[in-house]
Amino acid sequence: MVKILAVNAGSSSLKWKLFEMPQKQVLAAGLIERIGLEKSEFSFSVANKQHREQLKISDHEAAVDCLLEILTKYQIVGKLTEIKGVGHRFVNGGSFFSKSVIIDEANLNLMEQVKELAPLHNPGNILAIKAFQHELPTAVSVAVFDTGFHQTLPPENYLYSLPYQYFEKYHVRRFGAHGISYRYVFSRMLELTDQPRNQANAIIMHLGSGASICAIKNGKSFDTTMGFSPVSGITMQTRSGDVDASLLVYLQEKLQISPQQMLDILNQKSGLLGISQISSDLRDILAKVNSDSQAKLAIKIFVNRIIKYLGAYITELGQVDNLVFTGGIGENVPLIRQLICDKLNLFGVKLAERKNAAIGQIAKISQPSSQIAVWVIPTNEELMIAKDVFELGKFNDGPKIS
Repeated sequence: MVKILAVNAGSSSLKWKLFEMPQKQVLAAGLIERIGLEKSEFSFSVANKQHREQLKISDHEAAVDCLLEILTKYQIVGKLTEIKGVGHRFVNGGSFFSKSVIIDEANLNLMEQVKELAPLHNPGNILAIKAFQHELPTAVSVAVFDTGFHQTLPPENYLYSLPYQYFEKYHVRRFGAHGISYRYVFSRMLELTDQPRNQANAIIMHLGSGASICAIKNGKSFDTTMGFSPVSGITMQTRSGDVDASLLVYLQEKLQISPQQMLDILNQKSGLLGISQISSDLRDILAKVNSDSQAKLAIKIFVNRIIKYLGAYITELGQVDNLVFTGGIGENVPLIRQLICDKLNLFGVKLAERKNAAIGQIAKISQPSSQIAVWVIPTNEELMIAKDVFELGKFNDGPKIS
């Protein structure tokens, strides 16, 4: 039995989960928010008990110190050397990384080089990596890349129609996101369907606060909605999704704002929040959908953007065996699944109404006569990270974890 810590660090937050592997048992999990602000918040659960504290956590190094102190204070671990591996979600590995790697000096240098590709996430990831390596020097340190799964995209799907030298010089291309989630969900789908990986064509929708769609052809990512950054693609809770680039220049001039302020609007004030003018939370919008025209419009736009990509991806793949919903919305909102699948009748998709009532659990929700099987498969990115650490750390002499 090996204790492995899965970490997801942002610019001002650090989400973590401690596993015992290969049993996949969660020993504790938590979240540190508002790092660097006056009142940081540390919430965590252990032994089915919730804890919350307000502390002053000045930086990522202090956040790591606080986390490790909690692990020993509550006897989650007897001593810190019991933690044999730490896995880090790294948002954008650029074109350097197609799979998870042990973080040695050479790999860390490469990660530093792509730091600017995800300015809201990559710098925080690196700060956390260095802090954990300092505090847990004997633990195996592994980077798991959200973009790695999409390194199999063909050039016609990852290149923009811009001067080619921008790709060569500045790495301007589609990177995609949610790759850790897609890896996990796709592997679970293969287990459920007993399909050979290299023969599986599927479309997975990760619908959460961030949302994207991935078309998988012969077991590999073939196309995906998020692009150079996670702001593109379908409508999200606060992100706009696709917009005409010239509109951004127009609005900057009209509003007299900087490029960074424009990006803040696209990332934080758009999407469901921007259209509904109610909330970024889909539950709040659905509660008013029968009485508020903006709420109704927001749902229509959300579903419409998804349908446009699904239609394109079904055509692009030629044959689709499985359609999968995951993420907070995909797993827990039957109405959205129904609205999407009702628009796919043209492709022979038939939803089973009773089965579609499933919430937060694995379920096949299509009718037996449906030409494409439809699934709900909850994601588990932290477990995917822990599995990669376990396998790269060679803690197991036996077969790989399923």
